[in-house]
Formats: sequence, structure tokens, C-alpha cells
Amino acid sequence: MMMATLKLGSLPPAALGGVAKTKKIERSSGGVKVVGDGGGDNGFPSFLPKEVEKIKDPFARNLARRIKRLPVQIGCSESFIMSSCVQPLVQTDPNPVVLLHCFDSSCLEWRRAYPLLEESGLEAWALDVLGWGFSDLGRLPPCNVASKRYHLYQLWKSHIKRPVVLVGPSLGAAIAIDFAVNYPEAVKKLVLINPSVYAEGTGNLAKLPKLVAYAGVSLLKAFPLRFYANLLAFDGIPLSKSLDWTNVGRLHCHMPWWKDATVNFMVSGGYNVVSQIKQVKQKTLIICGENDKIVSNQLAMRLLFELPKASMQRVPDSGHLPHVEKPRHVAKLIADFAQDGNC
Repeated sequence: MMMATLKLGSLPPAALGGVAKTKKIERSSGGVKVVGDGGGDNGFPSFLPKEVEKIKDPFARNLARRIKRLPVQIGCSESFIMSSCVQPLVQTDPNPVVLLHCFDSSCLEWRRAYPLLEESGLEAWALDVLGWGFSDLGRLPPCNVASKRYHLYQLWKSHIKRPVVLVGPSLGAAIAIDFAVNYPEAVKKLVLINPSVYAEGTGNLAKLPKLVAYAGVSLLKAFPLRFYANLLAFDGIPLSKSLDWTNVGRLHCHMPWWKDATVNFMVSGGYNVVSQIKQVKQKTLIICGENDKIVSNQLAMRLLFELPKASMQRVPDSGHLPHVEKPRHVAKLIADFAQDGNC
């Protein structure tokens, strides 16, 4: 969402070297398990920024309490990233739904639709893409496209282990296409929501001097800019809700590594998946908010014709994030598509 608003294209990071080693796992005969990420005040995980307490949205507060960190091996046997996600309570679905998020966002983007997907009987995972969300990055790992892709694959390989219905909104659609083409065995179907897939990376932003890049990233975190992006993203919501949702959307920006990770992503070149679109073999559902002010519906129509196996559904009275604005409608579309073996 912010990417399109600021014309940042599909921003990935460069490599800063080093890998985060978790201090919160321990080995046992069964392998690696999570420890030390227990809840803090009001049941929120202790690793979330303290600003979570200021959020009023009950859906965001409830989902925030469910965020966990799972160990994801990214290098040698001792190298793990404690990766944040919302894990399903029951893992029995042969094709679980995996929810990605927009550019510079987090799993809290699914705060309103996630419980509805669970109610429909789906096994749903809401993941934080490497470099965003609430993971413990410690010493910053590379956050470029290849690193994001490999981290997602390792998380899938370690914890999900079944072909998934991969859902990507906005830039998350580019992430989903890139992943589906490179790891087709991991993806059963695709759902792309107001997809931003035609940006050719970060463009000239990749050439910015570091000092200028950091200044721009500081602006990206600023409340006024995030609030303006919210006004563009949603199809008319009350001011009080817009203020609160702005705080939800920028909560991850308070993570200590966020600024470095975002600059790292910016200078690495970004997502450019145009050449991959026709390589997508999976059946795909495109969901479009009819009043999207950030990504033109014409681009969604272009994608519909370029994808080999695609269909489209429109969400009336909705903007760029219909899974937030019209969660019941979007959750039903996802559930019907995921559960229909003939679609």
C-alpha cells in the first residue's frame, strides 16, 4: 500500500551481511522449539513494541496477542531467524491458506479477516515477510527479493510442509507470484488482492546515497504520511478509525531494525515480476476493490488476461485493502476458492 502511494515500486533490500541467531530457542530430541516469547502485559507478546497498548481496534489487539515467533533456519545449522506469524490453532488442512501482507506492513493487516477464515474451517497462517512485521532480526540479514523468497520457503518447509493457497495483497501479490514460480511445489493456488505486480522494482531509489535513503525512510515512518496513505487506501472511514488504523499500520516501524531493513530493501532493486506472470501455473483468483485509488483496476484486468488460469471477483464499496474494509466478503471469496477443488 505505502509502496504504491509513495511510488516506491517493489522495494527489496540489499545484503548487509550476517544472520540473526536466535537466543530464544533450545534444542531437544524433537529438534528446535520456541521458548522465551511469552506474553507480556495484557497478553501481548513481550517482543511487540510498547505502542501496541495504544491501539484501540479490538480485532488488532486480539490478533496481536496471537503473534508468535517460530525458528526459521536460513543458513548453517546454527543460524535461525525467529520469524513472527499468526499460527493456526489446528493444523489439519491438506492445503492451508497462507496470508502475506502489503509493502512495509505486517500480519496485523489480516486482523478482521483472519477470524472469519478460521470460522469457515480453514487452516490459516498470517506471515510477516522478512524485513517487515515483528520478527527478531538481530544482526540484520539480507532483505532483498532472493532473501525474502528463501526465508518464506524455509518457513514453509519447516512449519507448514503442504502445498498452500497463497494470498498476496498489493505488493504481496508480487511476492506471491515470485514465490509460486520459484517454488511451485509449495503453492496449490493463488489469491491476489488489488495486485501491484507491474512496478519495475525500486528504480532510481536504488541509487540514492545512504544518507538520503535513511532520510526518506524516516519520512516513511512519519504519522502524517501514514495517515495520508490510509485516506487513500480506504473507501471512506471515520476519522477516529483512520487514526487508529494508522497506528496499527505503522506499529512494526517501532522495531529496532526496521529502518535499516527498509533502506536495505530499497537499495537492492525491488520486485520486478512482469516476466514471471505468464509462468504461473496455479489457478488464481484476483480480488479487486472497486474503488481502489492506489492500483488501477485496469492493471488487474491486464493481469487477468496475462495469467494462464485466472478469474476475478470485485468487492463493491471497497478501496485498496478490501480484506480490512470488507472482511466478510473477502473471507468468503478466499474460503470458497480454497475449498473448491474444481475451481
